[in-house]
Amino acid sequence: MPKNLLEIPKNGVPHEEILNTLKEEQKKGDIKPQSGRVFGLSYLVDEEHTEFLKRAYSLYFEANALNPMSYPSLKNMEAEVVAMTAWMLNGTRKTTGTMTSGGTESILMGIKTHRDWARDTKGVTKPEMILPITAHPAFEKAAHYFDVKPVHIPIRDDFRADIESIKKVLNENTILIVGSAPCYPYGVIDPIEDLATIAAENDIGCHIDACLGGFMLPWVEKLGHPIYCKWDFRIPGVTSISADLHKYGFAAKPASTILYRSDDIRKYQFYIYSDWCGGVFGSPSMPGSRPGGAIAAAWAALKALGQEGYISNTRDSMEIAKKMMDGINSIEGLHIMGEPDMAIYAWTFDDDVDLDFFTLLDILKSKGGWTINRMQSPPAAHHMTSRTHMPIVDEFLSDLKWSMKKLRSLPSTAKIEGQAAMYGMMATIKDREKTDQIVRDLLLQTYSYHPKKKN
Repeated sequence: MPKNLLEIPKNGVPHEEILNTLKEEQKKGDIKPQSGRVFGLSYLVDEEHTEFLKRAYSLYFEANALNPMSYPSLKNMEAEVVAMTAWMLNGTRKTTGTMTSGGTESILMGIKTHRDWARDTKGVTKPEMILPITAHPAFEKAAHYFDVKPVHIPIRDDFRADIESIKKVLNENTILIVGSAPCYPYGVIDPIEDLATIAAENDIGCHIDACLGGFMLPWVEKLGHPIYCKWDFRIPGVTSISADLHKYGFAAKPASTILYRSDDIRKYQFYIYSDWCGGVFGSPSMPGSRPGGAIAAAWAALKALGQEGYISNTRDSMEIAKKMMDGINSIEGLHIMGEPDMAIYAWTFDDDVDLDFFTLLDILKSKGGWTINRMQSPPAAHHMTSRTHMPIVDEFLSDLKWSMKKLRSLPSTAKIEGQAAMYGMMATIKDREKTDQIVRDLLLQTYSYHPKKKN
């Protein structure tokens, strides 16, 4: 064998040694979601809830939900998760769906389902879907995988989908209009009622991406906070909704839901192959094997938190987000973008600030270890807040104010380094194919094995 490959150890390593190694590896660079210094990726309630989910997950650690007949308990739990989610999203007894491994799979399934529905009922062979430019990249991935042409529409000054643009691109191949509740970049809800009305009038689908907001917006509304518009199954033209349990549903990863108005649509999601010598094969979604622990933990999270738990978490998250947004708006040269509908928001420079935004984020990270998602066109920072951030609001705002002052003090000739240099370089490349190649090379490098250097 080539010497640069990593051999499986000849003899098994003791369990305790392995566990100690894992603990040490975590300390070397992994983010610490419970620290409050991360504004995405993980969504936590508290340590007690996390430990509870681990116990629920471990009870089904060995379970594979590939065959529902072998695990009727998982089949029943998945059905109950879908039913409770449908109730929350103002569905009816006809509302149906499945669990998936996350928002991307939910979106992939929604697009595949509408493609097959349009092919079967309308004879569409060159399907197109209409996407606001703020729609999640998972829709682009679905378009690539399932040969559905993405037709992009612009957003208005309030960062919401431009309705008039939809009417200009509708044609006989359009199978679906997409709206977000809210969109990832700016935390605002698209004009869903208008989108769904157009979809219904043209006998096409309307998918609502509520992967982020599905398990928060219902409680935001119940708490009396104003939201831009209705967006769920109360609107007749909405045919499907994706909502992630492992985000503000506070379930274990991986867990999401894809819901449909009825089985008249959901039936096109299932894949069936009956000519295999190994037996008749049927699958509800993308994977074959499906982790039973994720289903059990999602069911456990919904049951354990209950309506009051979700309302309480939403109340706290919204209060934290308001304090953060007010604080950011109060810092000279910075502002929140648009009017976010929940605890997701973006912030950037005022128009008259002629500085490098990504250098500000590098300074901020160096100052307090803050891990912040970076956006482009224009450069901006992205926050998703929850209870985890309650203890750190004042410290973050203080560090941000200090970092802004530090940035202003840098000489104009200062060399831009770190992530700021990388993002700045990418922004100057007009050829998107070249940008794609740079990212592809980076992924190839990142997901390759690199032997560790011996001391």
